[in-house]
Amino acid sequence: MRFMVIVKASKNSEAGRLPSAELLADMSKFNDELKKAGVMLAGKGCNRARKAPESNRGEKRIVTDGPFAETKELVAGFWLWKCKSLQEAIEWVRRCPNPMPGEEGEIEIRQVFEPEDFAEQFEPVHRVVAKRAYETVSQH
Repeated sequence: MRFMVIVKASKNSEAGRLPSAELLADMSKFNDELKKAGVMLAGKGCNRARKAPESNRGEKRIVTDGPFAETKELVAGFWLWKCKSLQEAIEWVRRCPNPMPGEEGEIEIRQVFEPEDFAEQFEPVHRVVAKRAYETVSQH
């Protein structure tokens, strides 16, 4: 099972305050543990929302410059993890250093769809194409 683990933004992260050297060291250590355990597939921090446009994907294609919604709805960073279960992902999150020291740090765990989750909707030829695309992306 793969999970996207989302670190929610805070007022400080959206104000452009960078993590302390201590937090960066703690997160690096935690990331090393994730990698050694074969859990971490990817992970990145995101720049503040004010530096990014927002797009709507309805019938009209609109791009709007930030700032946007409340900070609790914004993403400060993410990991992509491979775990045996949701419970394992939860256990890893519990070990994570607080990503927002001095504030309420919030981390959300979302299971990622796998190609087999769509098996009934895919024609056989599309299953092959989707599996090939998934395997290509998973290698990076």
